[in-house]
Amino acid sequence: MNTALALKKTKKQLHESGFKLTPQREATLLVLLENEKDHMSAEEIYFLVKQKNSEIGLATVYRTLEILTDLKIVDKVSFNDGLARYDLRKEGAQHFHHHLLCLECGNIEEVEEDLLLGVEQIVEERFHFLVKDHRLTFHGICQDCQQKQAAAKLAAKTQEASV
Repeated sequence: MNTALALKKTKKQLHESGFKLTPQREATLLVLLENEKDHMSAEEIYFLVKQKNSEIGLATVYRTLEILTDLKIVDKVSFNDGLARYDLRKEGAQHFHHHLLCLECGNIEEVEEDLLLGVEQIVEERFHFLVKDHRLTFHGICQDCQQKQAAAKLAAKTQEASV
């Protein structure tokens, strides 16, 4: 999404909820928009925001992230490292998007498709539970790491055969 348009929409959402788009919030949001594919911790976001606005404090970034999370502008996610990470919610997304977490290199890929609509329907019907959102992270090995592992196995077999 266009950065200017995203800022305008976020400003509207903040205003409708009784908040203003302060320079600190704008700097935080810009960092999230500029690093949309990354899943950064509050400290990583703070480091980048500090480069844009040296006056900002870590507590301000945390408060901004909490407001943006409450307004469903960003989602707070946790992976294997124990850190809360922040992820922009996609335009028009009804649900949190899914993730593929590589256990070898730590890379995180996003899956934009909502793969659980049928599961939600079953949960609602069978358990009489109104699903508002869901989160799903697949833990496995990415294609790059699989290829590296295969190449390493092949190299080891080749070396054994030549000995």
